[in-house]
Amino acid sequence: MSYPGYPPSGGYPTQTGGYPPQPGAYPPQAGGYPPQAGGYPPQAGGYPPQAGGYPPQAGGYPPQAGGYPPQAGGYPPQAGGYPSQQAGGYPQAGGGFPQGGGFPPQAGGYPSMPPAQGGWGGAPAGGMPGGGMPQGYPGCPAPGQPQGYPGGPAPGQPQGYPGGPAPGQPQGYPGGPAPGQQPMPGYPGGAPATNPSMPGYGGGVPATPYSPAINRGYRGVIKDYPGADPLRDVEVLRKAMKGFGTDEAAIIEILGSRSNKQRVPMVAAYKTTYGKDLFHDLKSELTGNFEKLAIAMLQTPAKFDTSQLKEAIAGAGTDEACLIEILSSRSNAEIREINQIYKNEYGKKLEDAIINDTSGHFRRLLVSLCQGNRDEREQVDINMAKQDAQKLYAAGENKVGTDESQFNAILCSRSRPHLRAVFNEYQQMSGRDIVKSICREMSGNVEDGMVAVVKCIRNTPEYFAERLHKSMAGAGTKDRTLIRVMVTRSEVDMLDIRQAYQKTYGKSLYTAISGDTSGDYQKLLLKLCGGSD
Repeated sequence: MSYPGYPPSGGYPTQTGGYPPQPGAYPPQAGGYPPQAGGYPPQAGGYPPQAGGYPPQAGGYPPQAGGYPPQAGGYPPQAGGYPSQQAGGYPQAGGGFPQGGGFPPQAGGYPSMPPAQGGWGGAPAGGMPGGGMPQGYPGCPAPGQPQGYPGGPAPGQPQGYPGGPAPGQPQGYPGGPAPGQQPMPGYPGGAPATNPSMPGYGGGVPATPYSPAINRGYRGVIKDYPGADPLRDVEVLRKAMKGFGTDEAAIIEILGSRSNKQRVPMVAAYKTTYGKDLFHDLKSELTGNFEKLAIAMLQTPAKFDTSQLKEAIAGAGTDEACLIEILSSRSNAEIREINQIYKNEYGKKLEDAIINDTSGHFRRLLVSLCQGNRDEREQVDINMAKQDAQKLYAAGENKVGTDESQFNAILCSRSRPHLRAVFNEYQQMSGRDIVKSICREMSGNVEDGMVAVVKCIRNTPEYFAERLHKSMAGAGTKDRTLIRVMVTRSEVDMLDIRQAYQKTYGKSLYTAISGDTSGDYQKLLLKLCGGSD
């Protein structure tokens, strides 16, 4: 496999071969400086240059009087010598070469690896003290011109890695197809070949930066009720449950028209006013899914999520889809709060519960997600997104077997905007949707988990529209899923979910709920839906 092979073998720089490692380079031996006999200074044609070389001062270089090794003021220079420490010299402090005035570079000197993009930068403005020739290494271009290595491109020529493509030309990985030739597969892609090699980014596709998603305002359907008072609300609830029979309509009206932060205080207000537990009274008066829905609506989001995770793990069999749904769609802060509540409520860590109930790569996926440590920056580095797309391709389609750990590392740690860019780059690079690639490369719970993470991050409303559709499709209704999604998304993105449902399935979510549920349960669900499209 041609990737990973970055940088190319024998290229520049390497991790073990010194700086740089090519035969004849400076310093000539990997052992550092000074070289042994036959090293420095080299013979004719080597370094230092003859007349007309660099630097141009009278007497040439090495300096006279003192010979080699030079005396005070010779080479290597003392503090204040070469390289120049004056303003405008090369390089500035912090990342320059060399630090401390000596050679080879010490810690903090010239970086051992080139920057991720475009080779080493050009030489900074400035020159030798006193207005001499521009400062740099022998044969270095003038300041402001592209900087390369000895034997690299001449000043004014495109800058890149030795042997690499010029800027603006199709770029491939070392060992990949030459620019201008058809990569296998290409970028943007055609159909992958039977035995595809590592794809390159060809075709001159511009690196368009990805901007953060536009905030379109509040996308939920349940809003704060003006002037709501929990003491008055619990009075209505108490009256609805007191005596013979239950006024379900009153309960539906109160719960269905208050936001979560207005419903939750009713629990404490009810106990303060009547000395009774609201949950207990509701359970004694209501039944079935209507009872479950009402109880769910009176809990904080984190408390409800925690109870759902507990049921998913402790129930008969494990509800893997529920675990993935919650852990892949919640923010870091929400996941950390869930972890805390789980520990307080059930006396053990959520992570331990997951480890005890799952196995293999699926367990690793869930453990990674439940840490709540995903990058949440909105900015997207398109070059890093391309690199991640290459890593995913190398770990799956371009490999015998599949490196699930690479998928796990990228899908569980990168930010959502970044991953959306990665999925787009993967599509253009390989010609195949990443979900299809995962389905080709994996199976079982880990396949379902990875696919769910990708779908949830790529288009969250579309993912939840699919979850709702599956909960109501076929014989019977998966009411736990239906209740959970309707309750948790009613104040987040229900408007977007309704649009996605209508677009994907050709009918409104309101119509689907109406046709698959009934009674008071249906009425309260439709309150959370908010209307028909």
